[in-house]
Amino acid sequence: MPDLFASPFEDSTERPRGIVVSVDDARVLQSGFIKTGTQNMRVKITTGSHAGDEVEAWNLLRGNLELDKFFVVGDDIILALNIDDEGRISSAQASDYFRTHIELGLFLVFAILLTIFAGWTGLRALLSFIFAILLIWKVLIPSYLLGWDPILISLALVSLITIVTLSLVTGLSRVTLVATLGTMGGVLVTCLLAYTLFPMFKLTGAVMPWAETVLYSGFDTLNLNHLFIAAVFIGASGAVLDLAMDISTAMYELVIHNPEIGFSKLVKSGFSVGKAMTSTLVTTLLMAYISSEIGLIMAFMSKGISPISIINTNFLAAEIFRTIVGSLGLILVAPLTALLGGVIYTQNKKSGLAGPIVLQTQTGK
Repeated sequence: MPDLFASPFEDSTERPRGIVVSVDDARVLQSGFIKTGTQNMRVKITTGSHAGDEVEAWNLLRGNLELDKFFVVGDDIILALNIDDEGRISSAQASDYFRTHIELGLFLVFAILLTIFAGWTGLRALLSFIFAILLIWKVLIPSYLLGWDPILISLALVSLITIVTLSLVTGLSRVTLVATLGTMGGVLVTCLLAYTLFPMFKLTGAVMPWAETVLYSGFDTLNLNHLFIAAVFIGASGAVLDLAMDISTAMYELVIHNPEIGFSKLVKSGFSVGKAMTSTLVTTLLMAYISSEIGLIMAFMSKGISPISIINTNFLAAEIFRTIVGSLGLILVAPLTALLGGVIYTQNKKSGLAGPIVLQTQTGK
């Protein structure tokens, strides 16, 4: 049965797992902590069609600590095999360490703790988490490479992830409706702000790591500027969703405990919750964005470059843009969600329906 989510960009190189049996470092040159040259090694293949075979593999050291790997005997690694027309291995390169078992182990711990702490709600949150990963990996990224507009496809998929996540966690309720509309409104506002303000910063999407590499790999129709804008509101969407959900839930609880509360008081309460949450989430967003550029900031400061020059470099200006635009979206989503909650939560009283019955959440109230 064909894989409905198979990527059209998967190469034909076989990438099995292997164990390093022996290593020859005679062609490796070391200068300080930098290693260059080539490691020659013998590797026993443990998976794939050539499992059990031993091959001579090589590992190129470029003197780049960010990319280089230095293997030793016993390492569990991934190979890149070139296979000839007769199915024989023509060459083998050591690609990277095999880390999947550690990654899956950590994910399993995360899943168990989440389920223990939050019960069925945690399990549903875990399902939404997995759904989001699959959607990003199998739909969003391939869509970019196929030449679809990054802004449009990202808006569509963020909306879908929002709807599925909130529906799984809180069920089909007015809490979900308010949070979903608030999140989608906040993401759309963030997108519009990013699209409008981006030209003012005189940046290009090539400021993203590896983006230019993709462009030169045959995907020259990729709109890097739109890709950068999409990355801005995708990065802020998690915090926007969190804020909208907190405001929606708090307003719901107010209606449950005080069914006679009026529109203005309910909206004012939603504003109060939004103020407190926005203050902390803005800092959270700042820390998340700036942490990826700590090494760059240290490099500039170590050379005595002035702060004004640092914040005007392309990379730091891009992070500042992400942080400020994402924070603006957070600030605006709070009043938007509060107003939506005020309308939707007080609407049931006009129709004569009991609030606690209609406003059903995962607790079964």
